[in-house]
Amino acid sequence: MGKLTTHVLDTAHGKPGADINVSLYRVDGDTLQHVITTTTNSDGRTDEPLLEANGLLVGKYQLQFNTADYFRNAGVSLSDTPFLDDVIIRFGVDDANSHYHVPLLVSPYSFSTYRGS
Repeated sequence: MGKLTTHVLDTAHGKPGADINVSLYRVDGDTLQHVITTTTNSDGRTDEPLLEANGLLVGKYQLQFNTADYFRNAGVSLSDTPFLDDVIIRFGVDDANSHYHVPLLVSPYSFSTYRGS
């Protein structure tokens, strides 16, 4: 059975990105279908997979990480219009029986992602 997981690393401070709101959407053309909103734990991970088993379907998805709020709460001075407010990652699932891990490495001015394991 497949599953979708994520985690966040704060590369500016060299630590897990804790207490970051993460929302997952299914993308259907121009429509976003909200699936789940959760918060990362002290290890920068969600306590449960975002999707698993029959909930993980082939198709396009979008993860939204509320990173500006996280950095403000960490004491980083950001403008009212920060360079990165919400980091959005769109990705595809072509095998619903696989494990898709989508990590986010983020600072106030950059981010990176990859398909993890």
